[in-house]
Amino acid sequence: MRRILIVEDEEIIRSALRKLLEHAEYDVSDAGSVDEAERKFELGHFDLIISDLRLPGAPGTELINRAPATPVLIMTSYASLRSAVDSMKLGAVEYIAKPFDHDEMLAAVENILRRKASSLSAIPNTSGDIAEGDQTGDPASLMYGQCDAMQQVFTLIRKVAPTETTVLVQGESGTGKELAAQALHQLSPRASHPLISVNCAAIPESLIESELFGHEKGAFTGAVSARTGLIEAADGGSLFLDEIGELPAEAQARLLRVLQEGEIRKVGSTQSRKVSVRMIAATHRNLKAMTRTGGFREDLYYRLNVMQIRIPPLRDRPGDILGLARKFLTRQGERMGKPGLNFSPEAMGVLEKHRWPGNVRELENAIERSTILCDSDVITPALLDLDSDGGEFAVPQSLVEGSDQPASIREPDAANDLSLEDYFQHFVLENQDRMSETELAQKLGISRKSLWERRQRLGIPRKKTTGN
Repeated sequence: MRRILIVEDEEIIRSALRKLLEHAEYDVSDAGSVDEAERKFELGHFDLIISDLRLPGAPGTELINRAPATPVLIMTSYASLRSAVDSMKLGAVEYIAKPFDHDEMLAAVENILRRKASSLSAIPNTSGDIAEGDQTGDPASLMYGQCDAMQQVFTLIRKVAPTETTVLVQGESGTGKELAAQALHQLSPRASHPLISVNCAAIPESLIESELFGHEKGAFTGAVSARTGLIEAADGGSLFLDEIGELPAEAQARLLRVLQEGEIRKVGSTQSRKVSVRMIAATHRNLKAMTRTGGFREDLYYRLNVMQIRIPPLRDRPGDILGLARKFLTRQGERMGKPGLNFSPEAMGVLEKHRWPGNVRELENAIERSTILCDSDVITPALLDLDSDGGEFAVPQSLVEGSDQPASIREPDAANDLSLEDYFQHFVLENQDRMSETELAQKLGISRKSLWERRQRLGIPRKKTTGN
C-alpha cells in the first residue's frame, strides 16, 4: 500500500483529506507543520507528501529540500497562485488550488504516483503502443463513455496524445474538457513534467498577461519583484488554457508568439526566453464565429485548431446517463459512509428523461445532493429534485430586490424547483447573451462582485460584451 504524508495546519482540511485518501486505499499519516512532520516521521519513507504552502514555521516548500527523493504536491489558495508557480520552480511536482475538488485531488495523486513508478521502472517501449505503466492515463480511465461519440473521443485522444500537436477541445460547460486535457498530457512523452491548468475566465483581465507570461520588477504598480509566469512554469510539460475565448486581445497576441516562435517575454522585459510547451486549449464558445466579429484573432484560432476534439453534451449520449449516475453514486456513497445505495426505477426514469443543460457536472451535483439527503438505501425522484418536463420557472424571491412578484423566465430544460446554485447557472447561461453583467446582477438581486464570485465558483465564464 502506497504511503502518503499530509502536512496541513488546519485540522478540518487535514482530517477531510485524510479520509478521502484512506477511502482510496492509501496509507495516510499527517502532521501540522514541517518540523512536526520531520520529528514524527522518516520523510523519505513516503511515496508522496501533500503539503499546504503556508504553514506555521517553515513553508511547505521546505519539504522539497528535506525529502529530496519524495515528490511533494503543494496546496495553495488562488491568492497564492504566483507562489505556487515559484513552488514548481523549487521542485514541487505539482500544485493544486484550494478549495479543490475531490476528484481533482485523487487524479493529481494518482498521476504523481504513476509518474514516480514509471521513472523507477522505465522500460523502453519501441512498439509504439501504450506501456503497461501508462494505462492509468488512458482516457477511458478518466472519463466514462460507452456511446459511439465518446469512444471516438477516446480514439482521437489516444492518437494525438503522443504527438506535439496543439489541440483545441470544444464542448459545453460541464462536459469534461479538463479531463480530456489530463488524458492528453498523461499519454504524452511530457507526462513526467507538469500539466499547468489555467482558467482564463477566472483571472481578472488586468492580471492575465502577468499571470501567463510573468513580469519584471517595476513593470507596473505593485510589481515589487520579478515573477515567473504560468507558461514558463509549464516548460517541458503541457499548458491547458481553459475558456481561451475569454483571453483579452493583448494576451492573444502574446500567446500567438509562444505558438509561432516557442518563446515568451515577461511583462516589462526586453528579453525573450525559449520555452518548450505543449498547448491544449478549451472553450465552450464558437471561436471561428468570434474571429468574424473581431472577438478572437483569426491567426491564433488557426494555430490552436490544428487538431480539434469535440466533447458531446450529455443529452446527446443518453445511453451513458445511468452508467455515469451509478459511478457517481458509488463514489459519493463511499465518501459519505453510505455504501450500497441504489436508484429506484422511478429515479432512473427521471435521470434518463432529464435534458441535463449543465451536462456531466450537473449530473454529479445532483447525485451528490441526493446522497446527502438520502436516509435509506434508495435514491428516489424527490431526492434528485429534477423535472424533465421543463417549462416556466421563477426567479427565487430571495434573489430579487425591490420586486413584489418573482420574475418569470422561459427555460425549456430547467427544473421548477431548482436550488439557488442550479438556478443561478441556468439563469446566467440563458440570459448572458442579451444582458450585461450589471443587468444580470440587478435581476438576480446581487452585486456585480457577488455575480463574479459565483461565476468563478461554478465555473461559468463571463461572456465578453461592451458597455458592462
